[in-house]
Amino acid sequence: MSGEIHKLTVPKWGLTMERGTLAAWNRQPGDRVETGDEVCDLETEKIMGGIESPVSGILRRQVASVGDVLPIGALLGVIADESVSDAEIDAFIADFKADIAAESDADDGTPPPAPEHIEVAGRRVRHLAQPGQGTPIVLVHGFGGNLENWILNQAALAAGGHPVAALDLPGHGESLKTLDDGSLGELASSVMAYMDFMGFKEAHLVGHSMGSAVCLMVQRQAPSRVKSLSLIAPAGVGQAVNNAYIQGFTNAQTRRELKPVLEQLFAEPGFVSRQLVDDTLKYKRLEGMTAALSAIAERSLGHAGAALPELATQVPLIMIWGAADQVIPPPNPAQWAQTDVEFHLLEGMGHMVQVEAAAEVNRRIIDFLSRQQAS
Repeated sequence: MSGEIHKLTVPKWGLTMERGTLAAWNRQPGDRVETGDEVCDLETEKIMGGIESPVSGILRRQVASVGDVLPIGALLGVIADESVSDAEIDAFIADFKADIAAESDADDGTPPPAPEHIEVAGRRVRHLAQPGQGTPIVLVHGFGGNLENWILNQAALAAGGHPVAALDLPGHGESLKTLDDGSLGELASSVMAYMDFMGFKEAHLVGHSMGSAVCLMVQRQAPSRVKSLSLIAPAGVGQAVNNAYIQGFTNAQTRRELKPVLEQLFAEPGFVSRQLVDDTLKYKRLEGMTAALSAIAERSLGHAGAALPELATQVPLIMIWGAADQVIPPPNPAQWAQTDVEFHLLEGMGHMVQVEAAAEVNRRIIDFLSRQQAS
């Protein structure tokens, strides 16, 4: 073969994803693409996302068409340089399809892990766990969120072999809505109780927004249980939370009210699909949800930030922020330059940066955790 051929395939965004619909091609055959360029857009029931090029090269073939509904692993396109002949690409595509057919015949039918309900310290908790070896990773969502906020991250992090678990915090998702006081201390205690239930003596904690403040509280209360902290758009580090967003989200009860609130989470409002609005409303309309959110907003948000420079000497810490975050505006990166905090500011991304820039966020966290493993 005259050169290397690289494939674009349907990724697995979330442990329960089975298929996706090709929504658009952003590059045409013959176009040059660079590593990380979004070559096409894929839509699932939960989210729309871009498929990034794994290499620099030329998009030589579009194998799938816009509107195609494709299973995980299906071939979308082919990238190669000019030295690769059309005949070689034709043979590559034919071999790929033959291999996929053989794998399908050999499939044992074992379903992927799915969310389930458990009882932890007398409370109903929904969680999604991916088994593995080594130090576990625990994913903690933000205010008003749930474990589905990690749909583009959990499977990618689990691919490294770690056990990866995500839960709905008390008052969120399908977990129990009854709270003691809605404080960060209560939410942190619920995370530690969940770790106990799962048999996790220690874990790498990954938090988003308010979930980062919860992770910081776990580290304060039980430092021996936290192997590292990965904080995404973190609340609780001295930045003011957009109170208009918090109030708008808590009070919204219709699609018309909720959609413009959710659009504040993203730099690109197109991420807010009708399905996302409907799914969010489904949870918000559960009995006790509004009261729980009100209590958590009052007791857990807007408090003094953590002393991260001092904390960074106790536990490895990475922060990732979207530069266009409207919910918790990012700080000046320069203030972390002389600390041990690893700080990344992603241009053109909003508060849900782990969704808008999932591949980059996943890469940075995986690299960070790999360095902790090696040290």
